[in-house]
Amino acid sequence: MTVAINARAAVRREIGGVERLAREMADRLPRLNPARYRVIRPPERLAHRAGHAWEQAVLPLLAREAELIYSPANLAPLASRRNVVVIHDVAALRHPEWYRPFYVRYQRALLPAIARRARLVITVSDFSRRELVEVLGVNPERVAVVPNGVDERFNPAAEPLPTERPYVLAVGTRIARKNLTVLSEAAARLREQGVDLVHAGSGRGYMREEETGALRELGYVSEERLPALYAGALALVMPSLYEGFGLPCLEAMACGVPVVASNAGALPETCGDAAQLVDPHDAGGFADALMRIAGDEELRGRMAAASAERAAPFTWERTAELTDAALEQLL
Repeated sequence: MTVAINARAAVRREIGGVERLAREMADRLPRLNPARYRVIRPPERLAHRAGHAWEQAVLPLLAREAELIYSPANLAPLASRRNVVVIHDVAALRHPEWYRPFYVRYQRALLPAIARRARLVITVSDFSRRELVEVLGVNPERVAVVPNGVDERFNPAAEPLPTERPYVLAVGTRIARKNLTVLSEAAARLREQGVDLVHAGSGRGYMREEETGALRELGYVSEERLPALYAGALALVMPSLYEGFGLPCLEAMACGVPVVASNAGALPETCGDAAQLVDPHDAGGFADALMRIAGDEELRGRMAAASAERAAPFTWERTAELTDAALEQLL
């Protein structure tokens, strides 16, 4: 074993961007180079808070023959000098008010030390790289950017989810940084035109939840149903105040869906010129953009084509290849 893959996040039942990367790398890196990688998974009951001790104490023992420990979900064994850690963002340190106190204390205690001691820190965007350097004090020469990818199931041929009414979609956890309350005006105006504004996503125990108000709640949507949910939407909207990457934007784009996103965090970097970008505090701006898209089929067609073109280079194969290349340099 040359590289042990810390798959604690990969065994979680509910999947966000962090968990999706963990699952994809735990699957694709061993397929890319079987002799180099071994996946180490804890029992599912240790996937969340109960697994912190497993990650800190048990994982290094299980990986004692490995030259490197690759941890794709922000945290890694603090005492190890073999870490390659993926830190997606530093939202909990930038904005502790969005998270529960225990989570913030744990992040403050571990994240800077893990980042500074790691052999290499990988992050998902240039925005997050700047954040890591500024907030955690990491040497920028020791931070590599490897963007997320999109699964092949997300494509323009995906079968849309059958619904009674057309809808605009928001995807993400119920946390204040997702800024869903800014969409209340858009939801009301769309409803007048017979269009629902729906939200897919659940809360997490370590987050302070945000009321989604006028949005129609779907709750957590399973991996199997997600491509169909994207494919049936008139548009995806992501008004976040802070994102390290913004994977739902790319997944929607891969399905040929127009995207309206905030101009904050990494979203402009992820979306490029293919999305309409709006100030995250401009409720009227989001409402106007979504009303135009919902009411103009020709505009939707142009934006759908731009979306598919933007998403095309972002594959999980590319993410795995770039990750493997970065690890190979250390080995």
